[in-house]
Amino acid sequence: MAQKTALIVYAHQSPASFNAAARDVAVQALTKKGYKVLVSDLYAMKFKASATAEDIKGDLQNPEHFVYNNEMMVAWKEGRLSDDVAEEQHKVEQADLIIFQYPLYWFTIPAIMKGWIDRVLTQGFAFSMQNMYDNGIFKNKRAMLSFTTGGMESMYKDDSLHGDINILLWPLQNGVLRFCGFQVLAPQIFWSPAYTPPEGRAAMLDGWRERLGGVFEEKPLSFAPSEYFDLSFQAGFCLRPEVKDKLASEPYGITTAHHLGKPLPPNNQTKPKQN
Repeated sequence: MAQKTALIVYAHQSPASFNAAARDVAVQALTKKGYKVLVSDLYAMKFKASATAEDIKGDLQNPEHFVYNNEMMVAWKEGRLSDDVAEEQHKVEQADLIIFQYPLYWFTIPAIMKGWIDRVLTQGFAFSMQNMYDNGIFKNKRAMLSFTTGGMESMYKDDSLHGDINILLWPLQNGVLRFCGFQVLAPQIFWSPAYTPPEGRAAMLDGWRERLGGVFEEKPLSFAPSEYFDLSFQAGFCLRPEVKDKLASEPYGITTAHHLGKPLPPNNQTKPKQN
């Protein structure tokens, strides 16, 4: 069997951080399983976060009106991307699994990691209007979020101060990862390690190490199948009437965002659906 490759896209400034420890555990655990492990340490690389014309070598198609996605798609086809973007795309091509390791900033990823997504997962390379969601370009790859929070777990419930963590995760897990076709694994959430005693932090890392031993056998999260929707401009890409009728008696919506005016399916973005 061919050797599997994992890519860890890592965003933390300090090598003494819990995020650094989680990254190191992932490198060790996956290497021990025989996987090739690549790491993109974004701060150490001084990775550029802003998406600009500097990401393209040679002339622009339309210098009077620069449209990043269009220009990047042409440059990708012609092999004219900047060296740093091309290198990261090559890592993605190799990867069977991508782990995004980061601290939660303002309920999302740090800006430098958002820049990696904007600049690396570009149109043509990572998606097209014909290749997205179930038919996405990376449908044979797996991806997952692994992050630390400042607040304790109870603060991210549907009846608590910060609100439901499932809703916070939807834009990244569906709008980025699944949009590109990835099989999205349940996130690894390290709740408030900065306020956890040393033995608790050690237990978190031990749990992460154990999980990584079987990560390629995990069942992905559940999303709405593309076949549920009429994928035409005339129909507005909406849920097919026969599907809506079939689901009318279900107690929950389809997903966190496709709720159909019903209660959200429990843990839709944090745990795989049980059969």
